[in-house]
Amino acid sequence: MLFQRKIYQDMLDWKHASQGRSALLIQGARRVGKSTIVEAFAQKEYESYLLIDFSSAAPEVRDLFEDVAHLDFLFLRLQLIYDVRLHPRASVIIFDEVQLCPKARQAIKHLVKDGRYDYIETGSLLSIRQNIANILIPSEERRLNMRPMDYEEFLWAIGERETAKLLAMAWEQQVPLGQAAHREQMRKFRLYMLIGGMPQAVETYLATNNFRDIDDVKREILSLYADDFHRIDATGRASQIFESIPAQLTSNAARFQMEAAIPGTRRDRASELIANMADSYNILLAYHANNPDIGMALTKNLDYYKMFLLDTGLFVTLIYKDRAFTDNEIYRRLLSDKQHTDLGYVYENMVAQMTVAKGDALFYYTFPSETSNHHYEIDFLLTRKNKLCPIEVKSSGYKTHASLDAFQKKYANRIGIRYLIYTKDLAKSKDILCVPIYLYPYL
Repeated sequence: MLFQRKIYQDMLDWKHASQGRSALLIQGARRVGKSTIVEAFAQKEYESYLLIDFSSAAPEVRDLFEDVAHLDFLFLRLQLIYDVRLHPRASVIIFDEVQLCPKARQAIKHLVKDGRYDYIETGSLLSIRQNIANILIPSEERRLNMRPMDYEEFLWAIGERETAKLLAMAWEQQVPLGQAAHREQMRKFRLYMLIGGMPQAVETYLATNNFRDIDDVKREILSLYADDFHRIDATGRASQIFESIPAQLTSNAARFQMEAAIPGTRRDRASELIANMADSYNILLAYHANNPDIGMALTKNLDYYKMFLLDTGLFVTLIYKDRAFTDNEIYRRLLSDKQHTDLGYVYENMVAQMTVAKGDALFYYTFPSETSNHHYEIDFLLTRKNKLCPIEVKSSGYKTHASLDAFQKKYANRIGIRYLIYTKDLAKSKDILCVPIYLYPYL
């Protein structure tokens, strides 16, 4: 099933602006919909297209990219093999799963220079050492990151186009929805949290309306990610780190505890492994901002971070991955429309996912109390209009927000609006804007 995705407009912008002067590389985790959207784009925006799927391409196709000195021969052979006629400046060639044929990616430089056709590449694990060894990475690539469906895309998929418009208007006018409408919006958002934004999971929901079937799909995706992590690290350490994410977030530790995930492994020795995991797009890293200011990237601590899953629907399934679906208590509790203080880690993962979907980097901040041994934590930090916007995430109550208050006292001259993301309707608490989580994407 083809869903409307926002990245389509970015692809269209590239086509019109590039005019063949660059290739488009769409990178992201597996099963986020890269291949589907690219082929749909090619069908609609070009006179013809040629799709090479390197996960199944014959050896004779791969061998063509060992020597690209004679492009006329290359194009002739491809047209014969795939029975497609290419038209200069009216056709596109797609390299799907290009990481599996590094020489094809290297050839982009010469293909773009030739200028006859457009080129779109898709792939995951594109920066992993074994996928770039002994090749020259082309500078003629424009890169787009594709992630799971965001909340607005999810609403479009389930036929809730008016809901998306309502939420945008509510945020623009800064008005609460009212008790009944708010309860309905929270019901829809909790559905998104449980299903997630992986297109295959959304498609299964629309086809079966059965959470067991959806969970089976998500377990299959998690198994694919486990395979990816074994490609990154055959020792299994990457998989151990990935599977420890729920427990780490539940513990409310100030940073990811490497010793707890892989006993005997020091954090500094795992730095390359963590970098490769981040390049897989299966995880999200929130770095500690040592000096919280508008230039947080300059002072982020590469050894002090929290780790989240790319998709909260997958996160919910990972928590109970080794148990039967019937044991998944989170499904029942979120669907029960009751508040649960101990589900804060699920909401925190959701906010991390939505933050990245909006194009913001993930930063957080911890600092000691001036009067006790207690440490405060700001869950996320955004920059808006040259000011810091601290964010606290709560899954239930909101009457206390000590961390936001202490942060305001410490950095008053740097702070713009303070936000509390929670499960109630839009409101103000002193000078803190309390935002229902379904409005967070519009922040």
